[in-house]
Amino acid sequence: MAKIYPETLKNSSSSSSSSSSSSSSSSSSCYVTSTRETFTIWMKSLVYHGNGCTVFNSKGDIVFRVDNYQERNSNEVFLMDLSGQVLFSIKKERLRLLGRWSGYLSGGFKGKPWFQVRRNWKYSKGDVICDVNLGCDKSIGSCYKIQQIDKKSLFQISNNTGQLVAKVNQKQSSRGFGYGDDVLTLEVEPQVDYSFIVALVTICGLIKHKL
Repeated sequence: MAKIYPETLKNSSSSSSSSSSSSSSSSSSCYVTSTRETFTIWMKSLVYHGNGCTVFNSKGDIVFRVDNYQERNSNEVFLMDLSGQVLFSIKKERLRLLGRWSGYLSGGFKGKPWFQVRRNWKYSKGDVICDVNLGCDKSIGSCYKIQQIDKKSLFQISNNTGQLVAKVNQKQSSRGFGYGDDVLTLEVEPQVDYSFIVALVTICGLIKHKL
């Protein structure tokens, strides 16, 4: 069985912002494909009495997992691959009334976050739930937007040009029967880092108190 506890990358605590860009390109290259990828997200942890979620690819293999060994709705979670290596460390910033989450490459929370998600509290159907910035550069505006569509389609993620990059729905069988609110289907468009998209879905799970 795969390792249970996160295995942070060596020297991650001493990584600087200058090396984070090269690290991001190398770590994400294996998670970018030329075809649309479909995943099943089970909002449950495989760890007994644990909280988190498990991500399966279209072949039924586990590719990502989030295991929270603390209380539910923790302020710190880790997105790992099957072997237990941390891909993203996600932390909810304190003293932020509107809600903001920071994502760091690999293990630890030192240095500048690789991306930040800011929650929009005043939204209705069709409105933006969250704005996503890469590299914490607010001057260039939001790089991605997470948008609520309707009750059947939980949300979708689009880039700064409005192009759809990912969509999350409740998973249904071939006969149209749902598997429950905690089983989702994630579709990621080609040439998009799906590990990063899963990190955003993880934050949405924290917002909706499902992790």
